[in-house]
Amino acid sequence: MIRIPEPHPALDWSSANTFSVNDLDRRSDARTDPAFVARAFDDPRARLMVFFGDRIVIDGTPPRPYLTGGALDDIAQQAATTIFLGLDNDGVPYFAADMPGEPVALPGQSLYDLRSLAVEGVVEPAYFGPAAQARAMLFWHRRNRFCGVCGHPTEVAAAGYQRGCPSCGTQHFPRTDPVVIMLIANGDRALLGRQGRFATGMYTCLAGFMEPGETIEDAVRREVLEESGISVGAVRYHASQPWPFPANLMLGCLGEALSSKIVVDHNELEDCRWFHRDEVRAMLAGTHDGGLSCPPTVALARSLITAWMGQ
Repeated sequence: MIRIPEPHPALDWSSANTFSVNDLDRRSDARTDPAFVARAFDDPRARLMVFFGDRIVIDGTPPRPYLTGGALDDIAQQAATTIFLGLDNDGVPYFAADMPGEPVALPGQSLYDLRSLAVEGVVEPAYFGPAAQARAMLFWHRRNRFCGVCGHPTEVAAAGYQRGCPSCGTQHFPRTDPVVIMLIANGDRALLGRQGRFATGMYTCLAGFMEPGETIEDAVRREVLEESGISVGAVRYHASQPWPFPANLMLGCLGEALSSKIVVDHNELEDCRWFHRDEVRAMLAGTHDGGLSCPPTVALARSLITAWMGQ
């Protein structure tokens, strides 16, 4: 089984974040060996996470995000892509498959996107990390079926951790897109913003994609300045979180504001404002007089806000 140790925030704040802990041994030393992968798939204990696009099949009682038993061979033959995820602490192999066509749930099964899976706590949290790994990897395969150099169809290699072009020989590897997300403080005030697509009244930390040749700290300063007009000085890394929507790595930081006048970029944000610590406390508790709130606990933004609050 997958066993997750209790998080030790003093050593690793990331381990407390949803999707962040993945106890599987990915066996990068062996997954290039087809015989090893074949033996793992033939293991009667093998488990297969089955995806239809961004939704995963949930099976059984209690609900589990994988299938096992004699159906695995048939599913793998129908799948667009099947990849090896790793071995759990008991040596049980985990795989993931991306199924083509319309999603079909058999009796006793259901389909969940990973966000709902985590928010609703449908399965044990120990499975969130492997599911995030699977979803991000399968998304990459769907987007890289053709070589970006010569346009020839690519082929799966290294149990799913590589695609090769048989025409020009180019090797393609999975990518992760880094995103900075930051709690910017000015004394007892925190800078929070919202986009129009957010739930009504929800405010969160500012965030944005890193650009090539940019440090984490400079990305934090640039994004905050662009979106809110606030200049940022000292930046401190706090924690990270894989965010499989589709394949991001959220890099959570705390920063100190050097200015206080907000100039909102309305192309990026619907609103942005300073919130006093007492107001943020009410937002976290769900007791804000204006009905304002913070992101749910699955989001790294929530962890940044609570860390700033000292909770």
